Amino acid sequence: MKRRTWLTLAAVVVGGGGVVTYAVASPSDLGAQGRSKRPVKVYDLTLKGTAGGKRELPRTDTEQFSLVGVSWTGAVKQLDGTAQVRTRGLEGGEWSAWRDLEVNVDPPEDPEAGMRGASEPLWVGPSNGVEAQVVHEDGTTGALPKGLKVNLVDPGVVTDAETQATEPAAFVAEESSPAATPADSTTPADGATATPTDGGTDTSPAPGDPTSPEPTDTTATATPTGSASPSASASASPSPSATTPSAPPSTVPKPPITSRAGWGADESLSPDPSEYNADVKAVFVHHTTGANDYSCADSASLVRGVHAYHTQVSGWNDVGYNFIVDKCGTVFEGRKGGVDLPVLGAHTYGWNRESTGIAVLGEHTSTSASNAALASVARVAAWKLGQYGADPAGTVQLKAGATQKNYLGAAFTAGTTYTFNRISAHRDGFNTECPGNSLYPQLPTIRTWAAGPVQGLKVTSITGAGLSGSTYYTKGAITTRWTATTPAALISRYELLVDGKAAATAAGTAGSANATLAVGSHTVAVRAVHQSGRTTTSAALTVVADTTAPTFTTTPKLALRAGTVTTTAVPVTLTWKAADDKALREVKLLSPTTATFGPTTTTSSRTATSGTAGTWSMGAYDLAGNYRTSSAAYTPVILQESSAVRSGSWTSRSSTSYLGGTSYSSGSKGAALTWTFTGRSASWVVSRASSSGQAYVYVDGVKVSTVDLKSSTTLYRQAIWTKTWTSSAKHTVKIVVVGTSGRPTITTDGLVYIK
Repeated sequence: MKRRTWLTLAAVVVGGGGVVTYAVASPSDLGAQGRSKRPVKVYDLTLKGTAGGKRELPRTDTEQFSLVGVSWTGAVKQLDGTAQVRTRGLEGGEWSAWRDLEVNVDPPEDPEAGMRGASEPLWVGPSNGVEAQVVHEDGTTGALPKGLKVNLVDPGVVTDAETQATEPAAFVAEESSPAATPADSTTPADGATATPTDGGTDTSPAPGDPTSPEPTDTTATATPTGSASPSASASASPSPSATTPSAPPSTVPKPPITSRAGWGADESLSPDPSEYNADVKAVFVHHTTGANDYSCADSASLVRGVHAYHTQVSGWNDVGYNFIVDKCGTVFEGRKGGVDLPVLGAHTYGWNRESTGIAVLGEHTSTSASNAALASVARVAAWKLGQYGADPAGTVQLKAGATQKNYLGAAFTAGTTYTFNRISAHRDGFNTECPGNSLYPQLPTIRTWAAGPVQGLKVTSITGAGLSGSTYYTKGAITTRWTATTPAALISRYELLVDGKAAATAAGTAGSANATLAVGSHTVAVRAVHQSGRTTTSAALTVVADTTAPTFTTTPKLALRAGTVTTTAVPVTLTWKAADDKALREVKLLSPTTATFGPTTTTSSRTATSGTAGTWSMGAYDLAGNYRTSSAAYTPVILQESSAVRSGSWTSRSSTSYLGGTSYSSGSKGAALTWTFTGRSASWVVSRASSSGQAYVYVDGVKVSTVDLKSSTTLYRQAIWTKTWTSSAKHTVKIVVVGTSGRPTITTDGLVYIK
């Protein structure tokens, strides 16, 4: 026994000849179907007409739905008005804002009994309440089309994957209920009867059938249309072939396509045999309208909803589109008959005979289609057109099947040929906004991606190589990386070109490739091969393979410099010169500390530890990654003033400010201190003050300098005079007091030399 569900509806008059309807549905009945599957169902809520355009809707019942639209009697009659709906979510119970339905929809080219005029369906997600209003565009109260209905579609749960995804939240435990009795139904106050929708067969005349009497104004029903609509074909003459043609091979690969069985098509809704065109000359791009925030896991449900709407509401013999694409790029088989065959669709009024239709799920009036969706549309379009040798970026002459104007105001006369882009929009052929103002300007991208060559190809980096100016340098092994704006799914392969020849091949999904270059200069580029076979090549880069290491033309040398001396840190200057036959990148100090220098730097001010032998090691690196090291050992030595040979009068002074804690001071003209040592650099360490005098400096018996120690501030342990030789040797340094007038005194800490 199935659980019965009930729907309560009320109707109020809307100004301008419309009506607002309100419906609330209980949770879906899963009893007879069990926990594993729930079939697709369509429920029609009939709006009755009275004088003055008033519409009323007696109470009826329904189940949960996820897609909604409005329809009316007369397959080719346009709804001159505005249709809006809002729905109540099944889970949250909140009402949505009012949303417009697109009512300017292609009529069937060859209308048959059972077909109805209908808006585009609107995906609203699982819902259990609906409110709708239909008003004239100009606000008049003239009669609206007869047989106005709100159509609710429950796409059900029909695949194992969906069953797993929805359990347990979307299912309730099976409940038993007693057989239905008169008490199971409700009687509205106005006397109308609400019929439970427990899967019973619709015995009423087919909607829109011209041989069926118009419903009276006294009864309104909500009837599940679970069986197929009368046979209908939304096509125009010349008649297509009913014979299944052969599938021609395409010039490009076939994209992955989810079959009708894969998305759970109820084939009983489309019992008629497929019809075929002679070929596919063009592709028309559509959007389905509806929410863009759907989960891609629900895409199969959306497709089932569109299929049910086209067959059960519009009365067509199948879904109108040949292919449907979701925002994640999944491609679904639309109209049955074979995806690789030129199946006659019902998607673009007047142009179905020579084309195929691809619809993007969602509303793209104000929201652009995703790159994934654009890429899949491009792949399908390229594949279908490739079956007939057509260039997706080209144009074609199509013969009009109807006299009409398109959205842009261009007029067409039936039987006359007109020029179209091979990939065109629905609005290019019919007076509709479809595929939306945001998707329409994306069509040039679709054409370019479909036709090739690959766009936006550029090399972004070469690793394993150093860059100087516009030239890369490597030891031989490189990794080249690139990017392209054309989606990888449309790219056959990449080729890494060295000197114009393919050195490596990578898949269309790849972004890098490796190669090893021979010594010498080379050009490196990337060639992208589009699935069409068209190629494009990036700008060539110069890469030099170099295996020669840099050289030190001057090995690291250490010399004393001016500055403050302590017992642990002696100021020194490190010098070197490095060169490379191609391009020097940098020089590094490796020990006793570390530092990095540019290729043109040859000196660095450092400090050395006195009394300790230090190895000064450096490395020179070129842009290719080759390197060479060079080292030299030096020991700074401090000679205290007490180790000097004295002449004249000197006084010893003690202070922590002095080097070693003591110093010699003298104001006697001619007083001297002499140090003898073996080394390659020397510096005299003294104190400076405003009262300090001058001293002569002699080296190996020769006067080399007069040093003035006067300073505005008092300074201690200052290396004020230095001398460096090209090599280590025995030297004598002598300091002589000048006896400067008014400030004759000098105070010396000692001498430092490097051995």
